[in-house]
Amino acid sequence: MAGQRKIRRDTPSKRLASRLANALRRRILRDDTRDTGCGLKGFRRNVFLALPFFDHIHRYLPALVKREGYEVLLVDVEDRERASGRSKYTNLNRAIVGASDLLGVWWLMRRRALPRIESSDE
Repeated sequence: MAGQRKIRRDTPSKRLASRLANALRRRILRDDTRDTGCGLKGFRRNVFLALPFFDHIHRYLPALVKREGYEVLLVDVEDRERASGRSKYTNLNRAIVGASDLLGVWWLMRRRALPRIESSDE
């Protein structure tokens, strides 16, 4: 299960950057997820542990779980404003990290090969 924020409570520049990044990710990975930046994620432990690990994996969990052959339930959630503190990310550094991760996940998606089951007709 993965959450998707219905109405974003971010600055206009963050909403625009997120919309563009999500559209690019959705087009390249074909994961049909509207918003992967939502913090609500829930997957079976064995499925999650079977995934390749890298920083910022949260953006790609729905695509990677689908890659393993599982269905992902997408749930609309209400977004809340940050309670305290400030984000240490800028749109530029999120784009740089996200672009390299997107290329890596795209590569993984294209090279997924499920084991072949040999029939025993002997």
